[in-house]
Amino acid sequence: MNFRKHARIRILIPLGICLLIAFGLPGCGNVGSRANASKKGFQGPQIVPVSVATVERRDLPVYVTGLGSVNAFNTVAVKSRVDGQLVRVAFREGQEVKKGDLLVVIDPRPYQVALDQAQATLLKDQSQLKNAQLDLQRYNGLVAAGVVSHQQVDTQEALVGQLEGSVHADQAAIENAKLNLTYCHITAPVDGRIGLRLVDTGNMVHANDANPLLVITQLQPIAVIFTLPEDSLPVVAQHMRAGTLRVEAYSRDDRTKLASGNLLTIDNQIDQSTGTGKLKAIFDNREHDLWPNQFVNVRLLLEVRKDSTVVPAAAVQRGPQGTFAYVIKGNNTVEVRPVTLALTQGNVTAIAQGIAPGEVVVTDGQDKLQNGSKVAFRNRSNLNAETEPHPRAATAVEP
Repeated sequence: MNFRKHARIRILIPLGICLLIAFGLPGCGNVGSRANASKKGFQGPQIVPVSVATVERRDLPVYVTGLGSVNAFNTVAVKSRVDGQLVRVAFREGQEVKKGDLLVVIDPRPYQVALDQAQATLLKDQSQLKNAQLDLQRYNGLVAAGVVSHQQVDTQEALVGQLEGSVHADQAAIENAKLNLTYCHITAPVDGRIGLRLVDTGNMVHANDANPLLVITQLQPIAVIFTLPEDSLPVVAQHMRAGTLRVEAYSRDDRTKLASGNLLTIDNQIDQSTGTGKLKAIFDNREHDLWPNQFVNVRLLLEVRKDSTVVPAAAVQRGPQGTFAYVIKGNNTVEVRPVTLALTQGNVTAIAQGIAPGEVVVTDGQDKLQNGSKVAFRNRSNLNAETEPHPRAATAVEP
């Protein structure tokens, strides 16, 4: 009996310990949870970190943008107009030349010989013409006396006319020889910059050669052809009637301003395949920042809206009730403020109604905000710092 009793006790003791552990731990967990819950209950409202910017009143330029290509104002492929050997190259590659500057010389000796021959032929024909004219005068005096017939007079008149034609032909041959002699000295037809030399000294050149001797491109001024959507063309035309429009050319990454110019004209037709129209602008290009066939981003300044109330575009939110912004109140809480937009220019938005200059709006962190939320500022910057990048296309917004 004692043996059985001891064995039963040894079995019950571990079982009791297990039961105490099983029922005791959940109770402890509940106590901890209730303690944590009570602590949270004493915490204040959650503070949301946000980025903000100050609303400003300033002039807002309105641009339309397009992609353009630089075209030389004049491009001349200089070719020879006579056949001969190239005996002199009077330019350097990349040289700036003026109209009339000597470029190359083709051997002029054959054309000088042709000129001398034409002049000699002229002298011979002029002598024959003078003699025929004197004979005609004698025949006219003798025909009245019946010494010569009228037929002889008519024949002599025909000879004089023939010799006069020969003299005129000789004079034309002389002018042609002089012209060819002039063509042996090739000069610059326009102001511009010379490219690479395409023919070396000593080579034979011909008037019908396919390749030119050199190419001159006029870089000052220079033109830019760019495109805009057809819907923008009436607005551009309307502003053109009011005055000259300013055009700015930027690099391919749209960060570096290359040059400023003026809009020259709008093309007279629209490309149906792309729905765009071509426009041409002229640039002085004094610093040679633009080169032919260069791709550029073009910004056409339509107008400058004076005293606009502007905020960073990131401050404007959109919801079921329309556009709104979070405005910082004096106790560092936010207020949901409905706003009416005038236009969006790149990363800047002009506000027609809803926000006044000097107020502070949230530009980042709005996803965690609601009306009355407490905020802490990650930054406090003015609007100029927020809108430093150059503006892109303007988008008008109806109130």
